[in-house]
Amino acid sequence: MYDITIIGGGIVGLSIGWAITRRYPHKRVLLLEKEHRWGHHQTGHNSGEIHAGIYYPPGSLKATFCREGNRAMVEFCREFRIPHQVCGKCVVATAAEELSLLDHLYDRAVSNGVSIAKLSPEELKEREPHCIGVAALHVPSTGIVDYQQVAEKLAELIQKGGGEARLGTEVRAIAVSSDRLRIDSPSSSFETRFLINCAGLQSDRIAKLMGVRTGMRIVPIRGTYYEVREEKRHLVKTLIYPLPNARYPFLGAHFNRHLNGQVRVGPNAVVTLHREGYDPKDFDLRDTLDLCGSSAFWRFAAAHWREGGKELVRSLSKRLFVRRLQRLIPEISSGDLLGLHSGIRAQAVTDEGRLVDDFVIVPGARSMHICNAPSPAATSSFPIANAVVDRLHERGIL
Repeated sequence: MYDITIIGGGIVGLSIGWAITRRYPHKRVLLLEKEHRWGHHQTGHNSGEIHAGIYYPPGSLKATFCREGNRAMVEFCREFRIPHQVCGKCVVATAAEELSLLDHLYDRAVSNGVSIAKLSPEELKEREPHCIGVAALHVPSTGIVDYQQVAEKLAELIQKGGGEARLGTEVRAIAVSSDRLRIDSPSSSFETRFLINCAGLQSDRIAKLMGVRTGMRIVPIRGTYYEVREEKRHLVKTLIYPLPNARYPFLGAHFNRHLNGQVRVGPNAVVTLHREGYDPKDFDLRDTLDLCGSSAFWRFAAAHWREGGKELVRSLSKRLFVRRLQRLIPEISSGDLLGLHSGIRAQAVTDEGRLVDDFVIVPGARSMHICNAPSPAATSSFPIANAVVDRLHERGIL
C-alpha cells in the first residue's frame, strides 16, 4: 500500500515526487512511467530554455510559477552540478507595426517582476551582430539546460529519499474504492491511498479512467526544429525570438543555442494525428479518431484555422519557413538547415473549444490531476510541485 502514487515520469511528476519525499520522508511514494527513460516526451523534446516569465498574464499561475521556477531551476542546477547557462535572450520587432506589441510585452514583463531592457537597433547589433530589427527586448535571466539531465537527477533523488520509481509501467486501469485505489498495468498491480496524474499527453485519458470530468481535452501540437549547420552557428550568440503572434497562442520560430554549441531553429506549431509521434508522417488510429470525433477540437480549429493553416503550409515548405527566419537573420538560407527534431506540446482545450492558457490542477476522488502543463512547465516544475504538495496538505492527504 502506497500513500501517494504519481503517474507520469516527466519533469512535473518527478518534481512532485521529490517535493513529497523531501517534505514528508515517512510517506510511501510510488512514481510510474510507461516509457523506458525519464522525461521521454515533453521534458526531453523541448528547446531546453529556462524561461524568465515575460509572456504570461500578471497574476496567472504561469507568470508566478515561471518567475519563481527560473530562480529555483538555476539553483538546482548549481547545487547538483548540472550543466546550464544563464545567457539571456533577445525578443525582436522586425517592423514598425510591431512596436506597440513590443511595448506591451515590456510592460507585462515589468508587471511580472522580470528584469528586462529595451534595445535600440544598434544595441541589438552589439548583442546579436547578425540579427536585424527596429527594436528589441533583452531578458537577461533566460537560460538554457538539458531537462533530460534534470529529470534523471530528480529520479535519483526520489529513490535516495525512500521513494520508489518504476520505468516501463503503463497504467491501463484504475479502480476507485472507499479507502484506496487499485492501479493496473500489464505486468503489475498497485494499491494506493491517493493518486497524482502528471501524464502530460495522456493526462485527459488518465482522468477519464477515474471518471473525473475536467471539462477539457488534450490537443497534441507538434513543433519541428531544424539544426543549423556548423559553419553558420556563429550567426547566433544566445537566443533570438520574434514577437509572439497575438492571433495564434505560440511563441513562433526562434533561434536557440544549446549547451553543446548546436543551434536549432523552430518550432512551427501544427496539430498532429499521433500524440507521441515525432516524425511528421507518424499516424495513430486511436489518436486520430479521438481528435476528429471531438467537438472541442473542431471549435478550436474553427477559431484558429487561418493562422493554423499558415503554420501547416510553412511546415510543408522549407522555403517559406526560412523566409520567416530571414526577418531576424537575413544571412540564413535553406541550405543552412539540416535534419529535423520534433516535440509535441500537450495543449488542453476546453469543451467549448477555447485554448487553456494557464496551468490547471483539478481535484478528484482520492486524486489530483495536472490537466494542462505545457511550456513553461519545465521551468516552472518546482513551484508547481510545491503548490501541489501545499494543496495536499490542506486536504489532509499529507
